Amino acid sequence: MKLKNIRWVGVWMLVAGLLSATGCGPIHFAVGVSPGDQELQTTTVTSDGHWFSPQVAVIDVSGVIMNAPKPGLIQRGRNPVSDLHEKLQEAADDSRVKAVVLRLNTPGGGVTASDAMYRDIVRFKQDTGKPVVALMMDVTASGGYYVACAADKIVTYPTSVVGSIGVIVQTISVKPALSKIGIHVEAMTSGKNKDAGSPLSILTDDHRKVLQGLVDDYYARFVTLVRDARPDIPMDRFDDLTDGRVVSGEQAVALGLADHVGDIIDAGDMATEMAGLDHADMIIYHRRLEYVGSPYAQSPGASANSTTSTQINLMQLNMNGSIPGFDMPVGVYYLWRPDLP
Repeated sequence: MKLKNIRWVGVWMLVAGLLSATGCGPIHFAVGVSPGDQELQTTTVTSDGHWFSPQVAVIDVSGVIMNAPKPGLIQRGRNPVSDLHEKLQEAADDSRVKAVVLRLNTPGGGVTASDAMYRDIVRFKQDTGKPVVALMMDVTASGGYYVACAADKIVTYPTSVVGSIGVIVQTISVKPALSKIGIHVEAMTSGKNKDAGSPLSILTDDHRKVLQGLVDDYYARFVTLVRDARPDIPMDRFDDLTDGRVVSGEQAVALGLADHVGDIIDAGDMATEMAGLDHADMIIYHRRLEYVGSPYAQSPGASANSTTSTQINLMQLNMNGSIPGFDMPVGVYYLWRPDLP
């Protein structure tokens, strides 16, 4: 067989494999996507049948909340904090958009990133007067719940995982293991607490005191925010509900952590009513080439508990400031990660 024919056979085998992998769903090929191709698009997913109807915009917050681009296949992923800001700005500038449904499917993330999202939503409400309804999906925990507290109302599926109100600083020390194989690490520091939390040092009592102080400070901020946003939580249950535990969506409503059990349609109807409307179309903001076929379509990306793209390694040693098994930079987090020790 000639070389040219072999190449064509290979191309058609690749196309056939891709088609079979995607089933009957839509498939797009894009080569050399430029930043201009990533401008926000608007798709109407439910229509009330009227011309130029007012609109309720659905904005997704999915995956771990970090103020940094998420890893992606081929190209860098989007920054979730920036993504939310851009979509809120779009909703603010569009006079047809009268309300927002904030759809949350996230275990939380960075303390500052979560707070930045919260502030952006509060500012959006103050500047526009447009109501925001949070809809909690599979997981809305820790920093995700922190963000939900910025909404006027919270709707949850009965099966959602809700809560994990708390703070975590995860540390690990590999220094004893390195010493056993003859590797000795020593850091020159300007003070005894400069290397607190470093995996190459031993956590001392002074280190613990410093890190615990951070945790206590950020936890107090979180608890105060929840107390202000959710005044219906019974006082005799408040300490229990803010000890880091998670509850189901149905329990969350009974305990005052959420307002109603429902779904995306219920959240849209609530937002429509809060905007003083009898009817409205529902729209979803998305990027070019992202398929949006119904109100249930979510922005593609990592799952609620995923932090990185898939990697297959026989052996890997990363010295990039992340904690082995944690897949995230060392830091302070509003994060629910039940897989952590």
